[in-house]
Amino acid sequence: MGDDDAVSTRVLTVPNLISIARLALVPVFGVLIAQERDAAALVVLAVSGASDWLDGYLARRLHQTSRLGQMLDPAADRLFILVTLVGLAWRDIIPLWLLVVVVARDVLMLCLLPALARHGHGPLAVTFAGKAGTFALLYAFPLLLLATAPGPVGDVAAALGWAFAWWGVGLYWVAGVQYVRQTRQILTQDVP
Repeated sequence: MGDDDAVSTRVLTVPNLISIARLALVPVFGVLIAQERDAAALVVLAVSGASDWLDGYLARRLHQTSRLGQMLDPAADRLFILVTLVGLAWRDIIPLWLLVVVVARDVLMLCLLPALARHGHGPLAVTFAGKAGTFALLYAFPLLLLATAPGPVGDVAAALGWAFAWWGVGLYWVAGVQYVRQTRQILTQDVP
C-alpha cells in the first residue's frame, strides 16, 4: 500500500459527506415505503446505490480513504438493508424469513465485535464475498419493490429481484462464515 492509499483520520472528505448524505436518506426511504410512495422510494434506493459506489470510487481516486469512511459506508449499507427489509416485509412484498435470515447474519457480526475489541481489534475488513452479497441485496430490493407493478415489468423485476436476493443471501452468509473464521484465527493467535 503506497502513501496515496493510506487510511487517514480525516473527517471532512468528499466520500464521507456522500456517506453521511446516504445515511440521511435512510429515514426518508423508510417514510416513503411506509406511505407506499413506491416511485419515490425507488428513486431514493437508486440514489443510495449510486452513492454507495461513488463514495468508494472517490475515496480511492481522490486518495481520501478514512477510518470514518470505513465505518460509515458499511453502516449506511446495513441501515438501508434493514429499513428496506422491514418496510418490504411489513408491506408483505417479501416473506418474513428473508428479513430474519439477513438480520440474523448481522446479529452474528455484532456478536463478534466485543471479542475483537477485548483483543484490541476493530471491525474486520470487508471481504469480497461481503461486498458482493451486499451489492446483490441492494440490487434485489428495488427490483422486488418494482415487482409489485402489474404486467411484464413486474414479472421481469420479480425474477431478477429474487435471483439477486438468493445470491445476496448466500454470499452474505458465506462472508459471515469467513468473518467468524477470521475472528477465531485472530483470537487464537492472541492467546499467550
